[in-house]
Amino acid sequence: MPWPDKKPASLDASEKTSFGKGVFRKCDGCSETLTAEALEQNYEVCPQCGRHHKLGAAGWRELILDEGKLDEWDAHLEPSDPLGFTDGKAYPDRIAASQKATRSKEAIETGKGTIEGIPIAYGAFIFNFMGGSMGSVVGEKIARLFERGAEQRLPVVLLQASGGARMQEGILSLMQMAKTVAARERLRDANVPFLSVLLHPTTGGVAASFAFLGDVNIAEPEALVGFAGPRVIETTIRQKLPEGFQRSEFLLEHGMIDRITSRLEMKRELATIVRHLSPQHGATG
Repeated sequence: MPWPDKKPASLDASEKTSFGKGVFRKCDGCSETLTAEALEQNYEVCPQCGRHHKLGAAGWRELILDEGKLDEWDAHLEPSDPLGFTDGKAYPDRIAASQKATRSKEAIETGKGTIEGIPIAYGAFIFNFMGGSMGSVVGEKIARLFERGAEQRLPVVLLQASGGARMQEGILSLMQMAKTVAARERLRDANVPFLSVLLHPTTGGVAASFAFLGDVNIAEPEALVGFAGPRVIETTIRQKLPEGFQRSEFLLEHGMIDRITSRLEMKRELATIVRHLSPQHGATG
């Protein structure tokens, strides 16, 4: 299935000097050489070994939502620079570069869609936008996602892939953790289900706030999920961590998540769970 709004680009002069560059890719799992087209058509899952490579928000939208259609909410919201932050490059310049690269105003898209005919409130992080970091706008869009879910009685499905809070916004970024959790609790009070989907990676302030607060928490195979990365933890505590620490399989074994689901089965799985948690939603919504 082709990617939405994506046209194959011709090889430029530099690529032509290296045969196969941009045409073939090596799987990170089995080292099999595959065509880029084959991986794209299989939503970045290796057809040989099943290794899940990163899939962008556009691919997820095409995979999860019926006909890939999303009635987007709050697409006009974009960050400001309240702290006048610079780290060798001004924050507005970093934002502008990410907006140009991703064609999105911020690191998350939210809206209303359907999954197997069931209306849902949908959100997906855009990891290529500053590592999917959560600043004021991302936090506001997530809070509104939960609030609209409660008001319209729409099950919320949120796909997370984030490096955590956005340091360029300082304490304003950290405040989003409390705000989003409060909005999630209002969704719970309304008795509307929340399905949290943990992608690779889900870390930092996102993992420490709403990511594990789903009625069902689902992860992809081998996804890195946790607050700090394993290397940071090992350096801090000066101990060797267990094999596979903070990977999906480790978290499932220790009761931190409910399920591990292949990307290719995710739509069916989400639809089935929504029907169980919201019996009023039939196959046609």
